[in-house]
Amino acid sequence: MSKFEQVKGKLIVSCQALEDEPLHSSFIMGRMAYAALVGGASGIRANTVVDIQEIKKNVDLPIIGIIKKQYGDNQVYITPTMTEIEALVAEGVDVIALDGTKRERPDGRTLEDLMKEAKTKYPNQMFMADISCVEEAVEAQRVGFDIVGTTLVGYTEYTKGNDPLTELEKVVKAVSIPVIGEGNLDTPAKAKKALEVGAYAVVVGGAITRPQQITKKFVTEMAK
Repeated sequence: MSKFEQVKGKLIVSCQALEDEPLHSSFIMGRMAYAALVGGASGIRANTVVDIQEIKKNVDLPIIGIIKKQYGDNQVYITPTMTEIEALVAEGVDVIALDGTKRERPDGRTLEDLMKEAKTKYPNQMFMADISCVEEAVEAQRVGFDIVGTTLVGYTEYTKGNDPLTELEKVVKAVSIPVIGEGNLDTPAKAKKALEVGAYAVVVGGAITRPQQITKKFVTEMAK
């Protein structure tokens, strides 16, 4: 599994700040990735080519690359089409992650069709499906993904309120490809538990890299 094997049993830190967020800046994301490296992270998940380029200047860790792109009011926005896949391949990332849910994609293509083209064009590229339930994980494995991540558990209409660790455990039992625990694993205890139930690695984002979210947690708790 190449360089990606470095993350087995380890922490991957998601360094992302969208346009409406206080830390939106490729320079800051580069430093955030460096801070993650200093803290012991073994991999980085990053959004957009410019952020990835800056992160590469700061760290030499395996990168899960995505491009968040909104097409109209379509709900699928994590690397939604071949255009974003092409851009990530051109930049070079260890893994390309994309929405692997059963929701309709902005270009109307099926996930299977998209993966068939991507795998044919780029047979050596690893792909990860961001899924929200067991059924999607099984389908992702069937259509050729190398990895699945529980990134979208609780974020799709039909999984609202579902517990990420419970779903993760079910997914691990249902597929034979590596499963990455991701999404609301916002404490060290939850990250450790994710490994215990069989996650290949764990991605943590906001709880480490989004100070506005961390601040809000303190404020909310103190106001009780």
